[in-house]
Amino acid sequence: MTQRRNILFFMTDQHRVDTLGAYGNPHAATPVLDELAATGTRFDRWYTPSAICTPARASLLTGQAPFRHKLLANNERNVGYIEDLPDGQFSFSQALRGVGYNTGLIGKWHVGTHKVAADFGFDGPDLPGWHNPVENEDYLRYLEENGLPPYQISDRIRGTLPNGGPGNLLAARLHQPEEATFEYYLATRTIEMLERYADEYREGGIPFFLALHFFGPHLPYILPDEYFDMVDPELVELPKSIAENFHGKPPVQRNYSAHWTFDTMPIETTRKLIAVYWGYVALIDKQIGRVMDAARMLGLIDETAVFFTCDHGEFTGSHRLHDKGPAMYEDIYRTPGLVRIPGAPEGVVRDEFVSLLDCTATILELAGVDAAPAVDSRSLIPLVGAEEVPWADDIVCEFHGHHFPYPQRMLRERRYKLVVNPDSVNELYDLDVDPDELMNVYEHPEMEPVRRRMMGSLYRQLRDRGDKFYHWMTTMYDVGEVDYDPTQSGLDESTYSAATDGAVGGAVVS
Repeated sequence: MTQRRNILFFMTDQHRVDTLGAYGNPHAATPVLDELAATGTRFDRWYTPSAICTPARASLLTGQAPFRHKLLANNERNVGYIEDLPDGQFSFSQALRGVGYNTGLIGKWHVGTHKVAADFGFDGPDLPGWHNPVENEDYLRYLEENGLPPYQISDRIRGTLPNGGPGNLLAARLHQPEEATFEYYLATRTIEMLERYADEYREGGIPFFLALHFFGPHLPYILPDEYFDMVDPELVELPKSIAENFHGKPPVQRNYSAHWTFDTMPIETTRKLIAVYWGYVALIDKQIGRVMDAARMLGLIDETAVFFTCDHGEFTGSHRLHDKGPAMYEDIYRTPGLVRIPGAPEGVVRDEFVSLLDCTATILELAGVDAAPAVDSRSLIPLVGAEEVPWADDIVCEFHGHHFPYPQRMLRERRYKLVVNPDSVNELYDLDVDPDELMNVYEHPEMEPVRRRMMGSLYRQLRDRGDKFYHWMTTMYDVGEVDYDPTQSGLDESTYSAATDGAVGGAVVS
């Protein structure tokens, strides 16, 4: 089951888990992805390593956590980090090339500034940037060849910035038919490459990995009438976290809400934005269906593993926020994850904590490649096979900044979530009592045992990984016993333990 499979990999950008019928949305128009869940495996605790496009996508490519590959920010908002992976960096695509695979990627790349997908062995058009590049030459040629009208929008939705200027564009009506949308174009180019790969697979036995990376449903949600008006806003149940008051939360969250102009728009606008967002997901689902239909017509379904996931989630009004950023809520860290492998059981639901990172080792195992260089990745194949295997009962996520540096680390357990914010207040949420993460109970006295246990656990996991964020934690928080000098003075290490034994009244004497 696990040797040299063909692989279709569908990836969206900024995609909430609650937009799919398979994850419980009664108003979702996602029959294709729902069918994939029903015939494969749905992961209910699938997380991104970092809720920012470039770090997450670089982690998928390399199988390494962001702190390790060090590509930590989108180049459009880069705050001084490196902007490309170094020469010689391991990537699953080049490993697959090395064992004879065709490897293609149609759509969003966004893994660095100067290096493009082709530098890592991918076939496909170069489509740079974070949003649909509607001025791209290949897309314009596609429109012209098919007699389709150019990109044009109206009915823009945006708020007002604190300085009185117009806020970020959140949504707009697109004056093009579905066939002219960038999403339709991407699916068309994917089908064309799939047909070519299928020929080479049948004639020469060359397996393939083919990824379709949509730029949506990332905001702004720009859709033709059929999808812009598909969902009645009255059907939208607003997220409970829309009642967020930021009491006891890091102040950056309130500032970020002002940046995204939430309070300058009526609540009816928020309902409409969510409705349009669901419409965007429906458009993408239909395009994935076109590719899946092509795979069936080409006779590839029984020989091809299929993945669906995204780089991270989206707020769409939750916590009075939009987009993503320095707030480690479930809205942007927990994402959809669906995997179907031919021969594996159908309709499997797993609740282990897994990560986008785990796709890397899974892809490598499906191709019969040693996954050792994917050091932070673990194959999902046993879980897809409905096996009972030992698995971690928590997950660590990280954030390094967007618009400005803002380091964070998160430890998510089944009941509790701890977020460490070195420059601000830390956060602790009891998700059994407060699934919407409205009440930060970090300072509540009765939570002291949980707080201490989780802080120690996060510290030890970061230290074991080599994530140097743990140095800050050692001197700032109660992480339990340590076996080194956390001050990093480097001048008196041999007497550190003895000196701490002589601590009196908050001072150390020796």
